[in-house]
Amino acid sequence: MKNKKIILLFLILLIIIFIVGFMAIKYVKEKKQKEIENEYTPQEEISEDQFRETIVSLYFPDKETNMLKPEARLVNVKDILKSPYNVLVELLISGPKNDKLKSVVPENVKLLNSTLEGECLIIDFSEEFLNYDKSDNKVKDNLIDSIVNTVTELNEVNKVKFLINGQTNEEFKEEYIRR
Repeated sequence: MKNKKIILLFLILLIIIFIVGFMAIKYVKEKKQKEIENEYTPQEEISEDQFRETIVSLYFPDKETNMLKPEARLVNVKDILKSPYNVLVELLISGPKNDKLKSVVPENVKLLNSTLEGECLIIDFSEEFLNYDKSDNKVKDNLIDSIVNTVTELNEVNKVKFLINGQTNEEFKEEYIRR
């Protein structure tokens, strides 16, 4: 008789444990489902124009420290895909938008051409490129580093060579790498 009572209590206990376990599993599943349904939705949908833009880094010297600093710019993806080197160099020529940075490319410089040969980008400028302040070596270094750091943000570019009106110039005869 005692054995029957113990077996009956044991069965009732198993049934209670089974029901509680089932309810706990059901509760956890419902909670996860509610979390999935309540995922973050942006307040504003991304427009077609925003979808077609990417961020690039351009390097300009700081007005106070004269150290190169990156400036982020939004650029149309189609332009970057069509002629990435020209777009980046033209943005450098146009100068920074941040008031704390200064343009390093001399005035009236024109980009004549840019071509990639292997991992070296060859950039051909007009002769105005030579009109930088030659009394300060840091100006020339910043001019070179600004262009080199900007275009080497692209994976395929590791070196840069400068031409002036299609010719090698004594002042910029080396192939420059990112410093």
